[in-house]
Amino acid sequence: MIKPKKLNKGDKVALVSLSSGLFGDEANKARLDRAINNLKKLLEIEPILMPNALIGSREVYEHPELRAKDLMDAFKDDSIKGIFTLTGGNDTIRILPYIDFDIIKNNPKVFMGFSDTTANHFMMYHAGLVSFYGPAAGVEFSLPEVPSIDVETVKNTIFSVNDELLLPHSGKYANDPLDWSTSILDIHDDKEYEVVQGSGVVRGRLLGGCIDVFVSINGTKIWPKLDEWKDKILFIETSDEQPDPALVKEVLQNMGVQGILGVIKGIIVGRPKNGKYYDEYNEVIKEVCRIFNRTDLPIISNGHFGHAWLWNVMPLGVEIEVDLDNKNFIRKWSREVRKILSYLFFR
Repeated sequence: MIKPKKLNKGDKVALVSLSSGLFGDEANKARLDRAINNLKKLLEIEPILMPNALIGSREVYEHPELRAKDLMDAFKDDSIKGIFTLTGGNDTIRILPYIDFDIIKNNPKVFMGFSDTTANHFMMYHAGLVSFYGPAAGVEFSLPEVPSIDVETVKNTIFSVNDELLLPHSGKYANDPLDWSTSILDIHDDKEYEVVQGSGVVRGRLLGGCIDVFVSINGTKIWPKLDEWKDKILFIETSDEQPDPALVKEVLQNMGVQGILGVIKGIIVGRPKNGKYYDEYNEVIKEVCRIFNRTDLPIISNGHFGHAWLWNVMPLGVEIEVDLDNKNFIRKWSREVRKILSYLFFR
């Protein structure tokens, strides 16, 4: 896996609409303006809106080829150092026929987003590029006040090349704002990571995302072959549609039949939006593991990524150490990745 160059202050970062085009609609202009201002102020980057990012919801929906063109052009543009999605949606998979994986592979750069962007992350993984499951520019950064812990998490992940980075639980959570134009997140105390089953320390490369999206990418060329799942740590979360636990069970059963549950080394489960179905999701995951004789599979839940406010950024393709006894994660750049970093940063 190729780890892209870290971002630096002043870097140009492309903003793309790869699924929903809602930020091209007049109703969301204030949120977009606030997001751009926050990116400039808090991350000290120069956001660049790609040509088709704001053509409107209907046009974005009708033209997946234009969405893909923005992504490919952002990778090809040497002046652009990173790419952030503006938001998710439910339509990203339709850009797949227009993706040139060689362009991604030959022009590695930071790519970040979440939710339906899971499909894009699997595209990056297919191209051999480490990508970052983290805030979408138009979501987290459109808040009137972006939590400082989230800003620091992003900085420590995509502006840093530390060999190791502890990904601690914040001890806090927040529900979705009731009004995006005025609300500040209502932050509450939260319990730490919860061990669902297993003990000890497990290591493996991260692979996963929003489990709802697995339905659309399963069976396509970006869905990893069984040997590519070997020794991975699967991370999963659910969308803001708060799917019934039966869907989670069906998707995991499908992965069990494929043999995937038999070869992975662990599962990290994200806290669901507003905590809905927290216990039920854990129970169906345990049940599926029982069905496929994986009661030995380490599982830890209450992870803060994806639709759970506050954030940890999850780097796909990077080795992570999960300590179930002490309930924490440590991201580790492998020797292979460090060699690539040395080439990129110190040549």
